[in-house]
Amino acid sequence: MRMIGKDAIAVLPAAPVRHRNGDIEYAYRQDSQFHYLCGFPEPEAVAVLVPGRAQAEYLLFVREHDAEREAWDGAWAGTDGAVERYGADDAFPIADIDEILPGLMESRARIYYSMGRHPEFDPRMLGWVNAMRMHARQGAMPPQEFVSLGHVLDDMRLYKSRAEQLCIRRAAAIAMQAHRRAMRFAQPGRMEYEVLAEVVHEFRVHDAELAYQPIVASGPNACILHYRERRRRMGERELLLLDAGCEHDCYASDITRTLPIGGRFTSAQRAVYEVVLEAQLAAIDKVRAGNHWNEPHEAAVRVITQGLVRLGVLRGALQRLLREQAYRPFFGHRTGHWLGIDVHDAGDYKVGGEWRVLEPGMVLTVEPGIYLRPSPRVPQALWNIGVRIEDEVLVTRAQPEVLTAALERTPEAIERLMQAA
Repeated sequence: MRMIGKDAIAVLPAAPVRHRNGDIEYAYRQDSQFHYLCGFPEPEAVAVLVPGRAQAEYLLFVREHDAEREAWDGAWAGTDGAVERYGADDAFPIADIDEILPGLMESRARIYYSMGRHPEFDPRMLGWVNAMRMHARQGAMPPQEFVSLGHVLDDMRLYKSRAEQLCIRRAAAIAMQAHRRAMRFAQPGRMEYEVLAEVVHEFRVHDAELAYQPIVASGPNACILHYRERRRRMGERELLLLDAGCEHDCYASDITRTLPIGGRFTSAQRAVYEVVLEAQLAAIDKVRAGNHWNEPHEAAVRVITQGLVRLGVLRGALQRLLREQAYRPFFGHRTGHWLGIDVHDAGDYKVGGEWRVLEPGMVLTVEPGIYLRPSPRVPQALWNIGVRIEDEVLVTRAQPEVLTAALERTPEAIERLMQAA
């Protein structure tokens, strides 16, 4: 409220209930902006921030208690719970929003609202403002502009408080347990979807949800960046690329490990793996306050390009290969992204056309990879080797803190864990 000013109002609708098919609903997940500001977990709600209002500055419009519907869906917070349990200064029935909210918006210069984020709510906002404009001659003073709430919230969300960091650490701890479970389970002859089942089981045992659809990619599938089928039978001496993270209290984890099915890397697999690990360590070392966002990626690209030369995939002088981006057919994605309430969390990567400077409290992933599909350019011994290693890193005032460092990452540690299963 300090940032938007006393002549503004902010309006945030909760995420609607969405249907999978017919009358079957998806599991409800609150809108990330709404959760960040309110923590209120129900649909059919609207949060309103009215800075400088004497009666109440933080208002919630929520569902009133309904004995019949609550008998089917469970108890709701109601207006009393919105105040007592979720800290609203005042709360009103959502059915009364048409009578109350326009009066709150009147005489405010700006409305902070994320237009397009909830298309079903946009017409109501525009309708209220247009109605005020029609009555301007009678003294109504409608707001003069809409401003995207993301302009304020996205930057705020980049800096994780201690409480937020605890949520992320908890999600990371659960995901690490799931990855270890998968490492022990991944044996020749088992199906990719069976590995997925092990991961999901570990998440749900700890009351965590999938943060995204996991990538469980064996053999040639490991070279497909967003492989989703998960129907292949895993073979001896192949790799399994497992990209899986969970969401706990709406905060996400995001981890990738690449495993040797059967418990031991081949010499070719290990050679590629060690290049990716070297690239990841070089990138993590650049996740320091004062460095800019792209420095970890630049470090990873340099190491991977050098490694591809050693592997016989690329030929030529290093500087020329870097200038020509010769690595891109084998490493075509960025080295990381912001992490928080969303897996790809809010926040710009550039400010004023320049890469954003890293600051304490930011959390990001570091995830270089190499993907070697069959090609005349690739030595046959390296065909169908796909390796990605991904960890979560917190920017601090000193050394970068790898939040997922406890999960086995070196080839030796992974082999030990898998062979002990």
